Amino acid sequence: MEKQATRDAYGKALVELGRQYNDVVVLDADLSKSTKTADFAKVFPERFINAGIAEQNMIGMAAGMAATGKVAFASSFAIFATGRAFEIIRNSLAYANLNVKVCATHAGVTVGEDGGSHQSVEDIAIMRCVPNMSVVVPADGTSTRKAVEAIYHRPGPVYLRLGRPSVPILYDDNMDFRVGQGIELRNGTDATLIACGIMVAKCLEAADRLQEAGISVAVIDMHTIKPIDRELIICKARETGAILTAEEHSVLGGLGSAVCEVVCEEFPIPVHRMGLNDVFGQSGSPDELLDYYGLTVEKIIENTQILIKKK
Repeated sequence: MEKQATRDAYGKALVELGRQYNDVVVLDADLSKSTKTADFAKVFPERFINAGIAEQNMIGMAAGMAATGKVAFASSFAIFATGRAFEIIRNSLAYANLNVKVCATHAGVTVGEDGGSHQSVEDIAIMRCVPNMSVVVPADGTSTRKAVEAIYHRPGPVYLRLGRPSVPILYDDNMDFRVGQGIELRNGTDATLIACGIMVAKCLEAADRLQEAGISVAVIDMHTIKPIDRELIICKARETGAILTAEEHSVLGGLGSAVCEVVCEEFPIPVHRMGLNDVFGQSGSPDELLDYYGLTVEKIIENTQILIKKK
């Protein structure tokens, strides 16, 4: 299966966006080769700013540009973009509802050998609780490109979460990406798997293997964590009676929490959340870490089978 890192797709999407719209500006915190904003800098140097290792300043500059009518895309690693710059994001961007897109790469434990200090497993939760902020986590390169276009047209601040490693391409260019609308990739009757980011491909593989065992599961790509697609969640809760969520993020405050909030309020059913269980990451290869934290196809299958028995 063809693979592409979502950060690579982001860099290419920025260049295309810059060619279409003159109001696009891009900022980076001295990581442009890694975040792939260097692609934009090569083509549009006059619309690119390297703020240096000063994430708060970068967000402040982006806010100022947005206040003058620009659409600013500001990038760094997820741990710095959401952690080091949080107060500026809250007060300078979200409070003023400015048109800045915080597009962070190297999220989750698949940052790998960089270790727990650089593995952001709290960023979805941090950004989700900020008023006016939308949160988008694409699953592959195609959906990343579509997401970049979609968030350009969406007024106000957006957090776009991207990864380091290459991941399977799940969509073709005809996919319809809409902020706030999840995508049902597979229908099923026994349970529903709701995932975001790299876990979508793993849920699809798990669904194939469960089907071989006579278990029918639906698979949802919930690429937008905020605003969450409440209607789709309620619909699948009614149809299947059990939901498993999977994310490369803490189980506290991320996709799983968002789904549980909807289910608890609207149609209570058994839900199992897969993610990091209130722990930090650590150094290791991406595959080793995914296995260590139970973010594997095998664990999805095992947990789904246990979950169905609770119906």
